[in-house]
Amino acid sequence: MKKRIFSGAQPTGQLHIGNYLGALKNWVALQEEYESFYCIVNLHAVTLPQDPKVLRQKTLDLARIYLAAGIDPERSTIFIQSDVPEHAELTWILSCIARMGELERMTQFKDKAKGNRERSGVGLFSYPVLMAADILLYQTDLVPVGKDQKQHLELTRDLAERFNRDFGETFKLPEPYIPPVGANIRSLQEPDKKMSKSDENANGSIFLLDDADTVTRKIKRAVTDSGTKITFDENRPAITNLLTIFHLLTGKTNDECEDHFAGKGYGQFKTELAEAVVEFLRPFQEKVREYDDAALDGILKPGAEKARQIAGKTLADAYSKMGIV
Repeated sequence: MKKRIFSGAQPTGQLHIGNYLGALKNWVALQEEYESFYCIVNLHAVTLPQDPKVLRQKTLDLARIYLAAGIDPERSTIFIQSDVPEHAELTWILSCIARMGELERMTQFKDKAKGNRERSGVGLFSYPVLMAADILLYQTDLVPVGKDQKQHLELTRDLAERFNRDFGETFKLPEPYIPPVGANIRSLQEPDKKMSKSDENANGSIFLLDDADTVTRKIKRAVTDSGTKITFDENRPAITNLLTIFHLLTGKTNDECEDHFAGKGYGQFKTELAEAVVEFLRPFQEKVREYDDAALDGILKPGAEKARQIAGKTLADAYSKMGIV
């Protein structure tokens, strides 16, 4: 039996090259070895205000991006979170054993509340519990996460352990999978910050649906460090970030990248990086356009049905252990 992985992304904003290199690319590789469940977490999206029409369209667009990235519905289960109501039901159960203090310590809530805790929605406060339900429903072995989400996975394990202790063995304790390279692509404008789809400065991110001219312009404007050498150096985060993108898209090793750009200036480096990104995005974007709504329906509905079969068993077991019939 293959071990099982679960992960998902919110259908908000625009996915960027960092999302691909740090998450989607690894998801595609992991589906070769694991039984994979990849979810479009639209219930998480509504913890902040959304336009309903835009949310629906972005949900479908994200499914297209999953498929274009190489997630194969023959090997992975792809589904929309809201199509599996067990996610919301288990969230309530876990909310009843979660502690206020645990949720108050979640750093992402502090960031998203932006200092206005009293006016923040309850869903924004408790969404780590929904995330825990997402993972625990599928008896997940491995969760691909960035370093900024390790705290949420730790809460998931704490809730699972608490439920198992109080009501009997029910949930598997998931382990994190953090890729060694590419999990933390930085902003092109502020390399001390992670590349973000919610960045107010659009020049900081290369979005997966950006056209060639936009990509080239953003890379030409990317900040660099002092000095002239094009090498991987933790003390020069801007150049290291750009080199990491080039390394991951071209498949060249770190040494090969440094040798390739030895003696070349930043202008030549940025030109070649822009060409590499454009050449990657062109076929990717063509694949995105291949999937119409009918094709998506033929993938997402069976995915939700398979997900419900597993999630339903887990939820029924949790209900039974708690005496809910």
